[in-house]
Amino acid sequence: MPKINVLDKNVSELIAAGEVIERPASIVKELLENCIDAGSTAITIEIKKGGISYIRITDNGTGIEKEDMPIAFLRHATSKVKTEEDLDKIGTLGFRGEALASISAVSKVEMMSKTKNDNIGNKISLSGGEIDFFEECGCPQGTTIIVKDLFYNVPARLKFLKKETSEGNAIQNIVEKIAISHPQISFKFIKENKIVLHTSGDGKLISAIYSVLGKDFAKSLLEVKYSYKGIDIFGFITKPTFARSNRTMQHFFVNDRYVKSKTCMVSLEEAYKNSIMVSKFPGCVLMVNLDFSQVDVNVHPSKIEIRFSKEQDVFEAVYFAVKTALNKNDILQAEKSVKDNSITKRIFSSNEDSHKQITIQTQPINNSSNYVNLKPEHSSLNKYKPNLHSKNISTFRSEPPKIKHFEINSTTDNTEKVVFNEAPKVIESISLEEKNTPKIKYKENDSINKNDNENLLGFSFINKDILSKKIEDIDKPTINNNEHNIVKEDTETSIDEEVQINVIGELFKTYILFEVEDNFVMLDKHAAHERIIFEKLKKDIELKESQILLIPIPILLNPQEKDIVENNISLFNNFGFDFEINEKECFIKSAPLILHKYNLCDIVLDIIENIISNKIDVKPEKFEDLLHSVACKSAIKANQDNNIEELIQLAKQVYFDKNIRHCPHGRPVGITMTKYDIEKQFGRV
Repeated sequence: MPKINVLDKNVSELIAAGEVIERPASIVKELLENCIDAGSTAITIEIKKGGISYIRITDNGTGIEKEDMPIAFLRHATSKVKTEEDLDKIGTLGFRGEALASISAVSKVEMMSKTKNDNIGNKISLSGGEIDFFEECGCPQGTTIIVKDLFYNVPARLKFLKKETSEGNAIQNIVEKIAISHPQISFKFIKENKIVLHTSGDGKLISAIYSVLGKDFAKSLLEVKYSYKGIDIFGFITKPTFARSNRTMQHFFVNDRYVKSKTCMVSLEEAYKNSIMVSKFPGCVLMVNLDFSQVDVNVHPSKIEIRFSKEQDVFEAVYFAVKTALNKNDILQAEKSVKDNSITKRIFSSNEDSHKQITIQTQPINNSSNYVNLKPEHSSLNKYKPNLHSKNISTFRSEPPKIKHFEINSTTDNTEKVVFNEAPKVIESISLEEKNTPKIKYKENDSINKNDNENLLGFSFINKDILSKKIEDIDKPTINNNEHNIVKEDTETSIDEEVQINVIGELFKTYILFEVEDNFVMLDKHAAHERIIFEKLKKDIELKESQILLIPIPILLNPQEKDIVENNISLFNNFGFDFEINEKECFIKSAPLILHKYNLCDIVLDIIENIISNKIDVKPEKFEDLLHSVACKSAIKANQDNNIEELIQLAKQVYFDKNIRHCPHGRPVGITMTKYDIEKQFGRV
């Protein structure tokens, strides 16, 4: 073995500095954290040549005492941690005491500082970690640090830096994230003698977002405010229609610290499930505040990676916070129009009335006349097709009715029983009492036959009973509203008396056109009907129906995956899986009948990954893909003829059920224009 050498101080400091200072952006991050910890309300950052040749950061914080200035550049010298117990509840951004020592070891540094009680400031200069001079100077209260010639004494590190433009952009990225996380501080960023960012410091998060990320992003946001098990979540998320092809607009802050958290990321995207396009990702600016003792930030030198002591609680808090905000947003009920053209007023005004909420009650679609019967003995879902084309029921007309105008006085129920089995049978339509039939008044010139309304044609899975009753509560998501306080309303809304839907007709045999209040809505009938079927299938079809495999299938699991299976065996049993596990191998003995055509090993690994990610719903993706396929094939298609009664019922079912706002693949089911927006296009306002 070679002889063990004790490194010289200069060599050891250069090695240690390399762990903290990777590039100019690392310097800016460390110094900005010190400025914030000093209680600054205004910070100026200036860089030249990507920060390689020049970085200046000035703050108006508390400043540094004269006797502490030389000590500040010693390794492990800090004012934020004193005892071992302090590491268990770190409440400051900086705490290790390595930043200034590391920066001074690989650059030329000048620091000027003055406290409130000092009559004059002090200035210290260092090169390569050695003090050049220390003297008094005139300066305002606060601290100014100038860093020049980064890596001048470590040419091996200097050649690995990127182009000046890339390094400058990396610094700007750091400044923007810190500016968002501290809206109470005014940040001014000067790059190559040009001001590229200046935040107001008014304490409003939306103001910082508007300044940093732009007005288009700010206009696409929904407010989030939620508390769960001592975890406070607030901030903003993007509307589903503003999804992006990458995750660059996902910003998470834990106790005002920018972090990269897989837990938060997976929770956010899980909340958007079935509400966003496939391969698209939501954006957000979410602040997660919890007790300092529940977070370990001393994981990585960059302090971007953290650990939660109760990861499941954080996952659920973010999930329910985002889900609540999404439930409050209704893409079919447009925001109230703003006649003031001032962008500033639109962005920063109160949004208490930004969405008109309609209080309704969701009732499960479980009528005996409207259900799916999936029998376990069937081995293929290709045979499960709903009976939408009964010979005894004129489901689709050869020509669409020609209508000029009509008024709806009431709603009715006339549903069709649909059974999934090998040989679909024709099932007669079930009529209700005469008093429940629809009464539609047509004008004299209308070409439709009034008797046609007696042959009301049913959409599968559309329950009209809901529409004829007075509503008491809003629709309830699949999660527990009482526990998580998700979108509650106190007032009641009678659909018949207060909200009237006037179906105008159909466009391209694909889109239902109707007006409600002062909004014009265009509804994609295929996407809407597909989501209705999908939600019904999710309620009716379960995975627990299983079959024993003739030959057990071996599955290769690492020790962590094997441990998860053993600790969650009852969960896997509920999904129809049974295992034979020994010290060396694991075999799948039985599997869910409905998924028999898929690779069972991949499905088990998918469930394991969902458990590791702390997902609320750990069902395998293949199960939902299967339901997507069945719903898509069963739903009415574009260019398919439908009579006006069908369009009315579908429009009502979708408009008053806020769970139906996106198809299972994430496409929106409709778009809305306000009366004001339309009149503006015609120059009436």
